[in-house]
Amino acid sequence: MSEERLLRDAAGRDPVTPARLAAQLGELGLRRGAVVIVHTSLSRIGWVPGGAQGVIAALLEVLGDTGTLVMPTHTGHLTDPAGWQAPPVPESWWETIRDQMPAYDPAMTPTRRMGAVAEAFRAYPGARRSAHPHVSFAALGPEADAVVGEHPLGSMFGERSPLARLYDLDAQVLLAGVGHGNNTSIHLGEYRADFPGKRSGTEGAPMLVDGRRRWVRFTETLPNDDDFDELGRDFARDTGQERLGPLGWGEGRLMRVRAIVDYAERWIATHRRA
Repeated sequence: MSEERLLRDAAGRDPVTPARLAAQLGELGLRRGAVVIVHTSLSRIGWVPGGAQGVIAALLEVLGDTGTLVMPTHTGHLTDPAGWQAPPVPESWWETIRDQMPAYDPAMTPTRRMGAVAEAFRAYPGARRSAHPHVSFAALGPEADAVVGEHPLGSMFGERSPLARLYDLDAQVLLAGVGHGNNTSIHLGEYRADFPGKRSGTEGAPMLVDGRRRWVRFTETLPNDDDFDELGRDFARDTGQERLGPLGWGEGRLMRVRAIVDYAERWIATHRRA
């Protein structure tokens, strides 16, 4: 949503200040010292002074020096162009893209379709970013190294991914203006679940190998988030472990990573079909 449209929709509303956001996050249950992975839609939070920077400031204010903030910083534009659908590119371009796309660089490569807050956070002073060229995560705080220090090819959302480390740390998930369709943590439950049609596939990405740019191919368990919104609704109804409350002009949802991952593993095994 454009800022102009956001302001048109703001009739009768006050700006969403970082102080207001911090207070609402506290009421939702976020606490100092927590480890939390955050998914955001800035436009659904509202008009915030400072925009993405204001949202990050509010989160860090609540977490304090002992808390750790994590966000997904995925880079879908570094995937194999043969699989692009939104939008696709001509087949005659594929080899050129594979040959010329700059290599993934945690410090420089921008996110794609992750929102303004995640894009600002990946370059935030002191933030660390994981090494996976497609589905990296950024983290800031005492547990940052533990969360993003290991993220090899072949484990995009698996047991050697930041999601598994968040599970180990009993972290929380905050959905700020978005639903479970954006809840990346569910992919760990998907990875652990046994269901019909679960499969792996060959992926590719431009990477630096021994200091030289190369197109690297690797195998991953293929994710699918088509049923995550339905899963999330059932999770909230069945477990009562999702806290829902106002966040700016929209809503926030807070839950434990372990709760949603364990539920997702069971739900996907039962509900998903080939």
